[in-house]
Amino acid sequence: MAARGQGLIRAMSASLCPAWRQAHWEARGRLKPEYDAVVIGAGHNGLVAAAYLQILGVSTAVFEKRHVIGGAAVTEEIVPGYKFSRASYLLSLLRPQIYSDLELKKHGLRLHPRNPYSFTPMLEEATGSRVPRSLLLGTDLAENQKQIAQFSRKDAEAFPKYEAFMNHLALAIDPLLDAAPVDVEAFWRGSLLQRLKSLSTLTPLLQAGCTLGDQLPQYFQVLTAPITKVLDQWFESEPLKATLATDAVIGAMTSPHTPGSGYVLLHHVMGGLEGVQGTWGYVQGGMGALSDAIASSATAHGASIFTEKTVAKVKVSSGGRVQGVVLQDGSEVRSRVVLSNASPQVTFLKLTPQEWLPKEFVERISQLDTKSPVTKINVAIDRLPDFLAAPNTPGGRPLPHHQCSIHLNCENTHLLHQAFEDAMGGQPSHRPMIELCIPSSLDPTLAPPGCHVMSLFTQYTPYTLAGGKVWDEQEKNAYADKVFDCIEAYAPGFKGSVVGRDILTPPDLERIFGLPGGNIFHGAMTLDQLYFARPVPRHSGYRCPLPGLYLCGSGAHPGGGVMGAAGRNAARVVFGDLKST
Repeated sequence: MAARGQGLIRAMSASLCPAWRQAHWEARGRLKPEYDAVVIGAGHNGLVAAAYLQILGVSTAVFEKRHVIGGAAVTEEIVPGYKFSRASYLLSLLRPQIYSDLELKKHGLRLHPRNPYSFTPMLEEATGSRVPRSLLLGTDLAENQKQIAQFSRKDAEAFPKYEAFMNHLALAIDPLLDAAPVDVEAFWRGSLLQRLKSLSTLTPLLQAGCTLGDQLPQYFQVLTAPITKVLDQWFESEPLKATLATDAVIGAMTSPHTPGSGYVLLHHVMGGLEGVQGTWGYVQGGMGALSDAIASSATAHGASIFTEKTVAKVKVSSGGRVQGVVLQDGSEVRSRVVLSNASPQVTFLKLTPQEWLPKEFVERISQLDTKSPVTKINVAIDRLPDFLAAPNTPGGRPLPHHQCSIHLNCENTHLLHQAFEDAMGGQPSHRPMIELCIPSSLDPTLAPPGCHVMSLFTQYTPYTLAGGKVWDEQEKNAYADKVFDCIEAYAPGFKGSVVGRDILTPPDLERIFGLPGGNIFHGAMTLDQLYFARPVPRHSGYRCPLPGLYLCGSGAHPGGGVMGAAGRNAARVVFGDLKST
C-alpha cells in the first residue's frame, strides 16, 4: 500500500468516530431505571425488534457498546472524506414488511438498485483489438443470454429456466422467513392449549410444501447437494458456473464442492428491492443510513437508544427469571424481558449467569460452527479501476460494470475450491475469491469529487494461521498486498490509485463487531444450524431456557444477512409472551 495510505489509517485509528455520526446519536433519550424490554446491541435486528416492540406499546431501551449504532450495518469515515460501509455493504434481503411497517422512506432511507448487478472479467490475453472476455449480468434476460452465449449457447438457452427454477424455490421458502419455526416441543409435550397454538406455526411449512408440489425432490437436492453438482446439471461453461457459485460460498467456510452449499446460494437470491425480486443495491450514505432510518422510526415511537453503554450481564431473580441487565459501569436497568442481538455465544456463554442454563444447552452453544473465511478490505481510491476487459472512457465516469459486484479470480469453480483448500491448511488463499464493489459509482456522497470508496469482500482466510503465526499488521498487510496484486492483474494501475485502506480479518470482525469467529451470519448457515436447529434444537423460537431472555439476532432463525426478520419475529414472540403473563 502507498505510504500515504498507511499514514492516514494510523492517524485515524485512535478515533474512528467522525463527528457527523457521533452528534447524531449522542442524545437519544434519558436513561431510566426501568423499561418493559431491554435490547442488547443496536445492530439492525436489535433496532428492528425495538421499533416493533415500541409500536406495540412496550417501552424499550437499546444498549450499544460501540460509539455508533448499526452493528455490522454501519457507515464509518475511516479515511477523511471517505465514508465506508465498513462491514455489510449491500442490501436486498430486508423484509418488505419492515420497509412499510417502520416507514423507512419517511425516516430518510434512499436506495440505489443496481442494474447490471454482476461483472466477471476474464484474466486472459487480449488478441489484436479484442479485449479479454467478461460476463455482465443484469435484469435484461435477452442481454444476459447474449453475454452467456460468449461462453456457451447451450447455457444461454438454459439460463431463463434455471432462474425460474430458483425463483420458485425462493418463493416457497419466503413464508418461512417471517415466522418462528414450528414449535415441536409444544406440539408434542405441551398442554392442549399450547398444542392448539403450535398448530399455527405449521402454516408456513405447509405453504412451502404446497408451493413446491411434486418438484419437492428436485428442490431438496438443491438444499443438500454441493452447488457444483446443482450447477453442473444446468450449465457447462465455467465462468457462468463460478459466477453463480460465489453466492453459494460467500461468507461461508465451504467449497463449491461442499454438500449443502446450495442453501447459501438460495439465501442470496431470495431478496429484492422496491418490489423487484432478486435485486441488490446500495444504501445512500452507506449501510449505516439504513440503521439510522430504523433507529429513527424506533425513537419516533418512543424507544430509547444508548451508545457506549456496554451490557456486562443479564440480571436474574432468585426465582430464575430475567430482571434486567447490569451495565459495565455497575448501574442496573430493570426490565420484564431482555432481547439479545449479540451472538448466541456472547449471549449465553458471557452475559448470562451459567447457573441458570442447562449444561446440555451451554455445551451445544459452545459447539456451534462459527468458522469464517472472510477478510473485508475497505479501500479509498482517487479514480475508478480501469479493467482490461472493460476499459474506462476518457472522462473517467462510472460505467455500468462499475456498479456491479465484480468477481475476480472466479473464472472457474476449481479456483474457488483451491482457494478454500489453502485456508483449510491454515494459509490465506494464494488466489483469493474477491467480490469488489464500488458503491460511490451510484452514490457520490460517499467520497470526494472524482474519488471512490471500494469494498473488497475476500476469502478464504482462516481465523487461526498455520505455523503459530498470528494476524498481526505484517500478516494483514501481506494478505492485502496479495489481494491488490490480483486486482492489478485485471485492472492495471489500480495500486497507484489507492489513498488508504482498512483491513478486517476474521479476528478483527469478531473484536470490532462481535461476529463470532468473524462469521458474518453469527454461525454457519448449514442445514444442521438452520430452522428447527438455529441456534440449537428445541430452542429455535427465540426463547431460551431462561424465562424472559430472548435471542433476536442473526444467530436465531432465519439467520444472517441484513434481513431484519429475526428482530421482527422475536419482537412478535416477546409481545405474545408479555400479553399472556
